[in-house]
Amino acid sequence: MELAYYSDYAVRLVNTEEPARNKDSLTSVEAVRELFGESRQAARRATDADVTRFRSVRGRLRAVFTAADEGDETQAVDLLNSLLLEFPVSPQISGHDFRDDDTGRPKWHMHLADHPSNATAGYAAIAAMGLAIHLTEYGVDRLGLCQAPPCRNAYLDTSTNRSRRYCSDRCATRANVAAYRARKRLETERSQSTGRTAVSAQEATASTER
Repeated sequence: MELAYYSDYAVRLVNTEEPARNKDSLTSVEAVRELFGESRQAARRATDADVTRFRSVRGRLRAVFTAADEGDETQAVDLLNSLLLEFPVSPQISGHDFRDDDTGRPKWHMHLADHPSNATAGYAAIAAMGLAIHLTEYGVDRLGLCQAPPCRNAYLDTSTNRSRRYCSDRCATRANVAAYRARKRLETERSQSTGRTAVSAQEATASTER
C-alpha cells in the first residue's frame, strides 16, 4: 500500500460535513467505524466518545484544505504540522499481501503503524501523515475545495495539468450547466438591451423628422 493512499482518510473525514448545506453524517459510532474502510480491526476500537473527537479533527483538517484553497501555503503547512506533532505514527514494512507468483514471497510495502490511545488518535495520525505526503510530493495547490456552490467538499488534485476544480463529475456537470445558463441569460439581456436601444434611436429619428 503506497503511503499516499492514506491521504484519502483526510478527504473522507472532511467530507462527512457539508457546512453550506447544514449536513453532517458523522453522528454515530457506526459512522465513525465506516470511515476506516477495510481497517476493521482499527474500527473496532471506536466508541461513542470518538464521535466528538472525530468532529474536532475534521474541523482541523478542513482548515488545512481551506488555507490551501485560499493560497495560504504557510498556514496550511503549519496547521498540518500541528496535527502531525499531536498524532505521530511509525512507518513500518508490511508484507500481509503476497505476490502473484509461485515463490510465495510477501509483497513488501510501507505501512503507517499507529499506537493510539483511542480510535480518533489512530485515524488522525494516518490521515495527517497521508495528507502531508501528498502535499510535499505534489504541492499545496493540489489540496482543493469544490468550486461548485454550495458544495465545498475537499478533494486531492491528481490531474496532470493541475486543473481540477470540483470534487466529483456531478459537481463539474452542475457547475458547467449553471455557467451555460448564465451566459445565455447575459446574451438575452444584451440582445434585449440592443433592441430597446435601436427602437429608441428610431423613435428619436422619427421625432426629429417631424
